[in-house]
Amino acid sequence: MNAHTRALASYGNPATALKSARSAEYDVMARITSRLRKALAGGKMSFPELAEAMDENRRLWTEFAIDLANPENKLPKALRLQLLNLAQFTLTHTNQVLDGTASAEVLIEINTAVLRGLSGKAGAE
Repeated sequence: MNAHTRALASYGNPATALKSARSAEYDVMARITSRLRKALAGGKMSFPELAEAMDENRRLWTEFAIDLANPENKLPKALRLQLLNLAQFTLTHTNQVLDGTASAEVLIEINTAVLRGLSGKAGAE
């Protein structure tokens, strides 16, 4: 079972099984990023929603890291290493956000940048 399959099983609708891995990853990350934005906009009253969205984001990035570390992953090695570094940062920063010592905004920015890459709009504003 690869990360794409696990992500679909954990987050996806059965209808998404017909989508490409890239499209499914985009959809899952877009949904989680939207939840992060909404929870962050809600302020302190939305901490339970933020914590739930942060947990989903952590699980997604963990799945990405597992897939990226797989020697059979077809992405170029340099890109895999960059994404693994982002995954590590995301996991560490998530703990800081949940401890109240950091903001989730940088995680939203990271997800948004990855979404641009998945959509083929990397570098677009």
